[in-house]
Amino acid sequence: MKHISRRTALKAALAGSAALATGGLGAAVSRQNRAAVEPLKGNIRHSVSKWCFGSYPLDEFCDICKSIGIESVELLDPQDWKTVTGRGLTVAMAQGAGLGIDRGFNDPALHDELVASYEQVISLVAEAGLTNLICFAGRRNGVSDLQGWENCEKGLKRITPVAERHGVVLTMELLNSIGHKDYLCDHTVWGVELCRRVGSPNFRLLYDIYHMQIMEGNIIEHIRRYHAFFSHVHTGGNPGRAEIDETQELYYPAIMKALAETGYRGFVGQEFVPRQEDKIASLEKCIRICDI
Repeated sequence: MKHISRRTALKAALAGSAALATGGLGAAVSRQNRAAVEPLKGNIRHSVSKWCFGSYPLDEFCDICKSIGIESVELLDPQDWKTVTGRGLTVAMAQGAGLGIDRGFNDPALHDELVASYEQVISLVAEAGLTNLICFAGRRNGVSDLQGWENCEKGLKRITPVAERHGVVLTMELLNSIGHKDYLCDHTVWGVELCRRVGSPNFRLLYDIYHMQIMEGNIIEHIRRYHAFFSHVHTGGNPGRAEIDETQELYYPAIMKALAETGYRGFVGQEFVPRQEDKIASLEKCIRICDI
């Protein structure tokens, strides 16, 4: 994941914010105390992507998240998992295997390297008591949808038996192919068909609402129709991946209500990049927007 563009963008978005993160801790504690008085409803299991709040030390960030009612801090490499689990949280979506977003299972020349990487990290995920491990289709590289299905199916079927033995779910992220140029798994129906072809309960999709709003819209209908293929969900405001509030075009309370009505019990990971000065206040606000 070292080459993922969202992390590159993060450096610019959060440049110079370390002092702000520390200086705002007192205010954050006040908000956390308020959250403790107003407990979350429990219909949605809340997670957050750490890369969006990179200026906070992980241990500090975990304590803040726990006080807000967040159960998970995600998209972390193996060396960070113990910090999170040691504070009574989980890592709802682990990373650390593979070759990044652009170099995924669509390229048969990468299959040997990908399989070796996932075999190693799957066992670490299981040992840590975690479940979901992210994976990627990679770039289309000129292939048709059919050839892309065949390429990904061939590679994934080499590793899903290992995932099944360890109780780990390989989770392919749905991403827009505009920002992540030429990405193959960029529509829900394409990802669902790949799940059907792979034919394992240990291969599922990460339904990223921000990305799918860009590519296809119709978010609530897709959730109702395809939720059984989702092991994880991401949020993000569109346009711009900012806060999921009144500044963007999606109404998240209705989306979360539809998700809960399906019986989905996976996590919802906040993956917006805060634009507000008080980033923790933004996080708490967005958690409560989703707390239907």
